[in-house]
Amino acid sequence: MEKLILKSQDNNLLKVNYSKCLNDENFLELVNSLEIDSNIKMKYTTRLNESALEHSNCKNCKNLLSCKNNMKGYCLTPKVLENSINFSYQKCEYKEKVDKQNEYLKNIYFYEIPAMIKSANFKNIYKDDRNRLEIIKKIKSFYDNYKDKKQVKGIYLNGNFGSGKSYLIAALFNELAKLNYKSAIIYFPEFLRSLKAGFSRDGSEYKELFDNIKTVPLLLIDDIGAEKLTDWARDEILGSILQYRMDFKLPTFFTSNLTITELENHLQINMSTSDKIKARRIIERIKFLTEEVSLIGINRRSE
Repeated sequence: MEKLILKSQDNNLLKVNYSKCLNDENFLELVNSLEIDSNIKMKYTTRLNESALEHSNCKNCKNLLSCKNNMKGYCLTPKVLENSINFSYQKCEYKEKVDKQNEYLKNIYFYEIPAMIKSANFKNIYKDDRNRLEIIKKIKSFYDNYKDKKQVKGIYLNGNFGSGKSYLIAALFNELAKLNYKSAIIYFPEFLRSLKAGFSRDGSEYKELFDNIKTVPLLLIDDIGAEKLTDWARDEILGSILQYRMDFKLPTFFTSNLTITELENHLQINMSTSDKIKARRIIERIKFLTEEVSLIGINRRSE
């Protein structure tokens, strides 16, 4: 008997709450659009009220930044499913537009790269520094030639800290990604650490990451020369990647605070003759794959 009384009290409370919510025009509009018995709607009062609020927010929303819903760019939406109501989050028109604009990002693999680099584009490249004119011309030339299927070298871009080296190459890759070209940008010191960690486990994670980077059509090795160098990193990883990309003529780019000459010194772990030859071998591969360009510019990160 007690259970029946409690159930009756619960039903009465549901009816009271549902009736109160019906006084809200947004709630009323939403429930009237659902072709299902009111007794079933009543069971979903709380969820329907939340959905009505989100739909109301959407009516007055001007852009994605002003979204007030729980999930930015989405609206909780009810749908009648047999004798129940199913709720799901539906994208709004602003979210759809942004996703479409960023669809090209699926063509680029980023490894430990800042968000600013991921959104780099030609339009936002600073052109107020004369020191940048040469590299901007080189980048534009590569873009034109590559999309016309012409064989072209990559760029070894060296320069001071904060001059925008990574941004410039990322802008090129992003623009090519919009034409459906695949690429990868890896922060080299962290990439090596990750490979080592993957290798120390079952090895499959290591092999997949290594093979993907080695074979990707366009590659930027970012901040080479900043890594903690070992024989393994130089000969087994960097050497193998560069040899493969030489053999298959895959455009490869580098950014570094070091010139190629300074990089060669960095690649010499000791002063033995054999070690100098190994370092020289890496440098020759880099020279085969790239054209060196220097960028000594304003430190944009300090602005």
